[in-house]
Amino acid sequence: MQLMDENKKAAALDSLPESVAQLETEIAKVIIGQREVVRQSILAVACGGHCILRGVPGLAKTLLVKTLAQSLHLRFNRIQFTPDLMPSDITGTDIIEEDRATGHRESRFIPGPVFANIVLADEINRAPPKTQAALLEAMQERQVTVGGVRYALEAPFFVLATENPIEQEGTYHLPEAQLDRFLFEIVMDYPDAEDERRIIAETTSNRDAEVRTIFDGEAMLRIQEIVRDVPAASNIIDYAVRLVRATRPQRAEAIPFVNENVRWGAGPRAGQALILGAKARALFDGRFAVGFDDVSAMAYPVLRHRILPNFRAEAEGISSETIIAELLKAEEVKR
Repeated sequence: MQLMDENKKAAALDSLPESVAQLETEIAKVIIGQREVVRQSILAVACGGHCILRGVPGLAKTLLVKTLAQSLHLRFNRIQFTPDLMPSDITGTDIIEEDRATGHRESRFIPGPVFANIVLADEINRAPPKTQAALLEAMQERQVTVGGVRYALEAPFFVLATENPIEQEGTYHLPEAQLDRFLFEIVMDYPDAEDERRIIAETTSNRDAEVRTIFDGEAMLRIQEIVRDVPAASNIIDYAVRLVRATRPQRAEAIPFVNENVRWGAGPRAGQALILGAKARALFDGRFAVGFDDVSAMAYPVLRHRILPNFRAEAEGISSETIIAELLKAEEVKR
């Protein structure tokens, strides 16, 4: 895609905060509450990254992704991951067709459900590793390989994978190296009392909300380009680097709390995600420069699946989020 000229970028930047607010309003017609979850999902699409969405059943995870696709006028497919799901069930397969008149046979590729703009990988941990790997190739390479032939996926391409935190029997937890390929991990919690009341009242009536399209695929590609054009000052980059390096135990930058409770920390991909997310957040707020608060706000979705607590931490109920809170507190003192 050719780079946009400066006039188009300026026009897009001026209208972006208002357009994002409209997008959130449209999604809120269907998804009641969960504002931070919605915002982080939009941020991930603007960064061109993929997400893991964790939450108990019944919190409208599927509906959120479907509504997001509708408001962006993007093609949506849902894949329900099961223990017997094969890679070809995701990527597609070659079939042999025969012309009855001539007897001529030829091979034809039938695309699988991964050929969409937004793909919901529902309960990704229920499929065996070989099937997970097929989806991860599509995420990383934006292509699939079937029968030695590569097929490109249409841009924009965004995968949102869900994991059920309750039922873990018979599941295949994603290895840390594969988790690292997800830009964010977004946690979807129970709604508060007022939001839950609205959910029950509105979903048990004849109410049928119409969601308007705010962006399209071409607009999202332009936004992804603008995000990368946002400048990040050297002290902001240094802050992101310090945060990431401080997650690694037994290193000079690690704080004592990390040395005591972390088995494995985040890699360089985390720093990239922090800066990209911070750039998108600044744009959504109408700023063409990244601040420290933008990086701090991205710390939880970026780091919570990249920090692996050790046995001691798990025994004492110390989660990755607790560790992130301590890291942010230590960095605040330094600043």
